[in-house]
Amino acid sequence: MSKTVKPAKAAKPATTTQVAAPVTAKGATAASAQKVKKVVLAYSGGLDTSIILKWLQDEYNCEVVTFTADIGQGEEIEPARAKAIKMGIKPENIFIEDLREEFVRDFVFPMFRANALYEGEYLLGTSIARPLIAKRLIEIAKKTKGDAISHGATGKGNDQVRFELGAYALLPGVKVIAPWREWDLLSREKLLAYADKHGIPVDFKKRKGGAPYSMDANLLHISYEGGVLEDPNFEPEASMWRLTASPEKAPNKAQVIELTYAKGDVVAIDGVKMSPATVLTKLNEIGGKHGIGRLDKVENRYVGMKSRGCYETPGGTILLSGHRAIESITLDREVLALKDDLMPRYARMIYNGYWFSPERELLQGLIDKSQETVNGTVKLKLYKGTILVVGRESKTDSLFDAKISTFDDDGGAYNQADAAGFIKLNALRLRIGANVKAARAAAAKAKPAAKKVAGKPAAKPAVKKAAAK
Repeated sequence: MSKTVKPAKAAKPATTTQVAAPVTAKGATAASAQKVKKVVLAYSGGLDTSIILKWLQDEYNCEVVTFTADIGQGEEIEPARAKAIKMGIKPENIFIEDLREEFVRDFVFPMFRANALYEGEYLLGTSIARPLIAKRLIEIAKKTKGDAISHGATGKGNDQVRFELGAYALLPGVKVIAPWREWDLLSREKLLAYADKHGIPVDFKKRKGGAPYSMDANLLHISYEGGVLEDPNFEPEASMWRLTASPEKAPNKAQVIELTYAKGDVVAIDGVKMSPATVLTKLNEIGGKHGIGRLDKVENRYVGMKSRGCYETPGGTILLSGHRAIESITLDREVLALKDDLMPRYARMIYNGYWFSPERELLQGLIDKSQETVNGTVKLKLYKGTILVVGRESKTDSLFDAKISTFDDDGGAYNQADAAGFIKLNALRLRIGANVKAARAAAAKAKPAAKKVAGKPAAKPAVKKAAAK
């Protein structure tokens, strides 16, 4: 919102006092606005993006194309069409798409092949959805001959980086309009006033303040942040959690499920073949019932600040446990170690918005190559927020050889006497180091003794007194 200009002094009556209207958003400069003819907006139909839509029309005087994606957020998306039409958007400029299968198949599953965890805990539910949205924004911009895209991410968070890095990687010359970095509608009161002035519907909950935190949902997770959660020592109320039962209230009877893997991806649950999105939907349902996948974390945002977020990722938590279990019998030890070494960096790439970067694509090629033998089944026992692996099997690619690993008579498959030479060779550097250390200690002990002996002055010869004459 524009700042109020102070009244002019009486000595200059010719000067007219200008006071900004309380509901007018400060916008783009005329020069920049003239450069945009058509903009594609990531549009949810909610209050913020509805305000952004109107703001783009007024400040940039451009044609707006809306894009609304269903990535499993659990809300009806068709109402966004009616809202967009009501705000003057042409029917041919409204894109509403179900991207759930593409989201899981081309983004979630490839990420889980890497066992990706950001800072050791976060399963990247929000991060992995942004490159898909950026991709479709650019594809629609090309299709409709748009010269700009716009999003509703704030100037403090990671999403602005993720959207824009993705957009620039796919269309280097595209213009990105980020209203939260341009306007000054930075409070709920200002947003509501702007909405009221321009006839933008506001539901009762929004007007009364809504939830005490913000939420972002997709088929992989729900995240909660802001509001009361900005105090990292505040425990959220039990009613906040939406996908998962409280572990204390989860069923008293454990449930065992079997996951079937093909090249690192789950293709069936309990023997029933399913599509990628159906797999994740089913695992969310099962995991949520047993209180699986809650996380309360303080993380480091890419822009530099620390942020507290609470997450529910029931299906993803099951996927991670199962994948590590099937890899344990189908991947070579050093391949597993290499993947574990690379995983934190891969996870940071996704968290920071580099999905379309050459380094992520290079790593993905290596990871996908490793998954060619990750085939078989895993049995998991779910109970009150915990997951226990109770079985894993691969009839075609298992590297587990019971004849060799058995503690019983192996029939000569493994000569235990060979271990002595193996141990001695691996101990060689340790023994050399120990010998050097011992020699150094002996030398240091002998040195003070030598100094003590050398420090005694030689006895002076007695001088005879001259005989008195």
